[in-house]
Formats: sequence, structure tokens, C-alpha cells
Amino acid sequence: MLRDEQVAVLCDIAQSIAFAGDAQGEVDRLIKEGYVAKDGDLYELTPKAEKVLSERGASLNRA
Repeated sequence: MLRDEQVAVLCDIAQSIAFAGDAQGEVDRLIKEGYVAKDGDLYELTPKAEKVLSERGASLNRA
């Protein structure tokens, strides 16, 4: 189960919002757990993360 702080980081990544440096540890954990993928300098959500956000009712404003 993800903590609220981790879900907030996922939402930031989904919205292409830069996260604070202190969130880097959370991002690293989310990568290890398969919620986030890193492509060069960019972070993107995996289907696993998108499912969690959908279940939590977080809206993803995708273009």
C-alpha cells in the first residue's frame, strides 16, 4: 500500500510537475517498486501506477 506522500509524487509525475529534491528518495523507491520508469531525464508512470491513481480517484490530465 502506498503512502499519501508517494501518491502525491505519482500525481506530480503524471502532471509533469517537477518535484522537490527531498522527494527524490520517494521517486527512487517508486522506481524500485515498479510504479515509475525513468527514460533519460524524464520520469513516467507505469501502468501499475496509473491503476493505483485511478483506484484512488486521482484525475490524470493527459493530453
